[in-house]
Amino acid sequence: MASSSNPTTAPAAVPAGLTESSTAAAAAAPAVEPTTGPPALQPTAEGSSAAAPVETAEMAATASTPISAPEAGANRPAPDQTAIEVDNDEVAAAASISSDDNTTDNNSSFSDEGYAESSTGTNVTTSLSSSVRDYQFENNRRYHKFHEGKYHFPNDEPEQAREDMRHCMMVHASGGALHYAPLKNPQKVLDIGTGTGIWAIDMGDEYPEAEVIGIDLSPIQPSWVPANVRFIVDDAEQPWVTAPATYDYIHVRNMASAIKHWDRLMEQVFTALKPGGWIEIQDINWIYRCDDDTMGPDYAVGQMAKYIGQALMNFGIKLYSPDDNPARLETAGFVDIRNTVDKVPVGTWPRDPNMKMIGLYNRSTVYDGLHGITMGPLTRGLKWTPEEVELFLVRVRRDLMNPRIHSYVHMHTLCGQKPY
Repeated sequence: MASSSNPTTAPAAVPAGLTESSTAAAAAAPAVEPTTGPPALQPTAEGSSAAAPVETAEMAATASTPISAPEAGANRPAPDQTAIEVDNDEVAAAASISSDDNTTDNNSSFSDEGYAESSTGTNVTTSLSSSVRDYQFENNRRYHKFHEGKYHFPNDEPEQAREDMRHCMMVHASGGALHYAPLKNPQKVLDIGTGTGIWAIDMGDEYPEAEVIGIDLSPIQPSWVPANVRFIVDDAEQPWVTAPATYDYIHVRNMASAIKHWDRLMEQVFTALKPGGWIEIQDINWIYRCDDDTMGPDYAVGQMAKYIGQALMNFGIKLYSPDDNPARLETAGFVDIRNTVDKVPVGTWPRDPNMKMIGLYNRSTVYDGLHGITMGPLTRGLKWTPEEVELFLVRVRRDLMNPRIHSYVHMHTLCGQKPY
């Protein structure tokens, strides 16, 4: 786990890759690997300073080693043993995605009689301090005010729409399932980092007998939700006041970019679960990979993920935590640990219609969120200027929309059971 002690902050630097010439590593590895610290400064041909990737000896030794997934609960082969067939007709056409293709229906109306006004809009919110309802504005984006600065990504309406689209993508990539854990009539469910609350709402519909609670730093959830769903403004990394053995199932999704102390969180989850209860952690591991050498070492999308990882590391957050979480669950005492790893393409280059749809969702969520996912981390953690971020994103958008680059990422779904 990344340590939050002695974080370093890189001096202001001109981001690498702002010109067409690249200072990327000469070794053409199949994946753009993360670095473990802020970019170092080195002179460019023009004599300016550029943020150059830092590679450790451990990374160099493992860069070309395929990542094999443990046997999945669904009995799938390891992702590196499964090739995604390329749709050559689409690649040849080099089709671009119009703005209409990058939309999703975010106007769901909760008017059904089974829906009720959430406690976030009634008695609970009346007791909240003003800091919970206030927001922080920075570089034309809105951020949470409660425990300000813990989460480095916005919570405004464009980001909420993107989060809902990512929910659709991850459910689609999971075969339509809201969870992989083998649940049997759960009575109490906790969703950590619920965001817009869309997963908790769907879960409440699927299990009407269960009480579903979603917690988040931002009170951005809708007011009208199923009667068995409620939301609480809370910080999951603070000491829990929940009584031991309270929950049947605890769900954590897309929190790799937010959690500092995973070990401590797993201990609290273990205590809060009933004997026989399940934890499930689902995250995208943002290391971009390729099976057919169409992605070069200067792939700007991979460089972007690497810089975000470096920036978050300065705040004690390890973006690539999905690789470490199976061992964390085992250390915390969980048994029957199941780790499913799936390929998630970037773009519509796969031939298979299902994979093509997943790739469209994935690319759209990244494209629509480029400003939000980069501006906070890169200006705060690496001290880039907003102008430098925007200039770098020109290259990122170009590579992201290039159908000749057949990149993908891994989606990790990890489950563990508390022993009886």
